[in-house]
Amino acid sequence: MQSQQEYVLRTVEERGIRFIQLWFTDVLGVPKSFNITPAELEGALEEGMTFDGSAIDGFSRVQESDVLARPDPKTFQILPWREGDMPVARVFCDIVNLDGTPFEGCPRNVLRRALEAARLKGFSFYAAPELEYFYFASGQLDGGEPRPLDSGSYFELTVADLAADLRKRTVLTLEEMGIPVEYAQHEDAPSQHEIDLRYTDALTMADTVMTARLVVKEIAQENGVHATFMPKPVQGVQGSGMHTHFSLFEGDVNAFHDPGDPYGLSKTGKGFIAGLLTHAREITAVTNQWVNSYKRLVAGYEAPVYVSWARNNRSALVRVPHPRRGKPESTRIEYRAPDPACNPYLAFAVVLAAGLRGIEEGYDLAPEAATNLYAMTPTELAAEGIRSLPGSLVEAVEEMEASELVAETLGEHVFEWFIRNKRAEWVDYTTHVSRFELERYLARL
Repeated sequence: MQSQQEYVLRTVEERGIRFIQLWFTDVLGVPKSFNITPAELEGALEEGMTFDGSAIDGFSRVQESDVLARPDPKTFQILPWREGDMPVARVFCDIVNLDGTPFEGCPRNVLRRALEAARLKGFSFYAAPELEYFYFASGQLDGGEPRPLDSGSYFELTVADLAADLRKRTVLTLEEMGIPVEYAQHEDAPSQHEIDLRYTDALTMADTVMTARLVVKEIAQENGVHATFMPKPVQGVQGSGMHTHFSLFEGDVNAFHDPGDPYGLSKTGKGFIAGLLTHAREITAVTNQWVNSYKRLVAGYEAPVYVSWARNNRSALVRVPHPRRGKPESTRIEYRAPDPACNPYLAFAVVLAAGLRGIEEGYDLAPEAATNLYAMTPTELAAEGIRSLPGSLVEAVEEMEASELVAETLGEHVFEWFIRNKRAEWVDYTTHVSRFELERYLARL
């Protein structure tokens, strides 16, 4: 049987690929790449390509800078756009040390470790995110308020307009790249859209999230439009989330399903939810990593704020959707905190670690939240034992810093760098004089 590496080399030759982009991310999930020619590809696949890791946020220190980008041939894909007239392909890379050991600063390696821990317990881990984002007119970004391209809301069916056309073209491009899309729709806020990716294993899905974000922005830019995954770009409307559906399988069997349970939820599924709820505050700095993320996580805008679970109650942090009729393999949980600007490799890793801890330690699952949590007073929430997610980045970082689970999952290198970076971001934010302050105080004081 032809190996994946042989397939890549043959495809590059037969399709006349002129450049291959080697993709990876820094610790914050910012995409990085460099190009190689077909002449270098075989060597790259066998040995990796050396580059200066000290130039990448969260990677190496200057005195230990060189690392290798080792392409994962399973991720090879021809890009549907061209650089000039030249066909281009991409491949995701694992970053390794010069001796071939996994590099501690590589987010893809962090997720690989978490998946291996699950595999040793007999589980495979699947994810299906719902990516929300906004389109804005590019000319309004510098010095002015972002200007939406449409005024639609949930599921709005409008006559053909630029935003709807961009969303359709994005879906077709993703499908052309072999990335299946389950749904695409207009979201609640003006010019806010959503693309739901069909579930697959978590590592492939993290790669897919990185690809989908780039495709959304690339197609928008080609049409003079700015697409953004910023969690809360517009005041007074809901922000963008990345609600993600997760499931564990044991072989071909959905480990979350139990036909004899009133919820159809197994002991494993309940333990996973209990783990997520127990450790939710600790992992929020990873799933919601920006100062701006906490302007989405407020009551009143359909974002999850309270640490709770339910079946149909969308005010809860964890939701258990009804499985499709006759398809127990579709049993899953939906974690509603993440936003689309997170690093998906790290976010999926900490979610998995929290869920597995709940299973291993036999955490008890709290009662289902049966009422609208947004309508409850702080006193009523406290009486029910319902906590809130962190209300700011600094609060989330403090919870993360005290978490043995997050430290173990991310590894010392990523854990310590991430905390330093986020504390620096918070200092920059708290010392910044905002437009709000100038408009409110400058003239009157």
